[in-house]
Amino acid sequence: MRLVLSVGRYFKKRFGTRVRKIPISLQGFTCPNIDGSLAKGGCIYCDNESFSPSLIKIDKGAPVKMSFSLSSNPLLPKQLSQLEEQFYWHSEFHQRKFGISKYMVYFQSYTNTYAPFDTLKALYDKALSFPNVVGLSIGTRIDCVQDALLSLLGEYVKKGKEIWLEYGIQSVYDKTLEITNRAHTIAAAKEMFEKTRKAGVKVCAHLIYGLPGESPQMMLHSLDSVLEWGINGIKIHPLYVVKGTRLAKLYESGEYEPISMECFSELIVKSLQKIPPDVVVQRISAGAHDDTLLAPQWCFDKNIQMRYIRDRLREVGIEY
Repeated sequence: MRLVLSVGRYFKKRFGTRVRKIPISLQGFTCPNIDGSLAKGGCIYCDNESFSPSLIKIDKGAPVKMSFSLSSNPLLPKQLSQLEEQFYWHSEFHQRKFGISKYMVYFQSYTNTYAPFDTLKALYDKALSFPNVVGLSIGTRIDCVQDALLSLLGEYVKKGKEIWLEYGIQSVYDKTLEITNRAHTIAAAKEMFEKTRKAGVKVCAHLIYGLPGESPQMMLHSLDSVLEWGINGIKIHPLYVVKGTRLAKLYESGEYEPISMECFSELIVKSLQKIPPDVVVQRISAGAHDDTLLAPQWCFDKNIQMRYIRDRLREVGIEY
């Protein structure tokens, strides 16, 4: 049975102990295809509030719609406070329940490099100052990372920190990116992956299987492409429909049919047969575990989802 290099196995090998990624969601962050600088409305499948568990759970009364400009940020004191509160809430929980005492701070929701440089440096410095933090994982887009930021992240690496940039690629087809309102092309992705790795920063590519108009062959071609570009990690998840999104309107009008669990699982099997053993497979599932989920219903329960996928993988000699 071949063991996949899961993120848990990678961290155990890298640090000799279990490491927990602490999800952080901060007020004020947005995306250039939400605020109007590139497009409006965000990606057709995106309802970021539903993807911000830390902000919703810990800071329920906060005005999540507030944002800042790229030249000034009056929200920084609030963001630093939220960062500290969320970190200690999660880290103390995982220490108490699972005995985990080392952490990666994961800037998760929205585009976490889309802010004034001083803001980013203050937040990252703060996160790395917390006890037992071994590094950062930062969710972003290929068009929102400046050279100065790569230099900063590279300096953290030189000081022994584990730094990852998680790029939402989703698909390598420009037509798909246009349909989903990603507001960027794929042409710059290969170059950005190379620049990131040259800075000493690890690259994790995010792909979505089940995007409108894509065949299974197209989805696997997206995987082949990012593997060719050079990546350290990969996240793959199914596209699911949540209320309040433009994808929900397409689904309700019959213009979009979600991917089936059988098709997605078959694609995951084929994907893990392609992915080299030194690439960290950080995710092969996703879902919404509340009443915001419209479809497919198999994305409601991650345990059912993962049990089915693991059974299919074991049939071909792969253990995730």
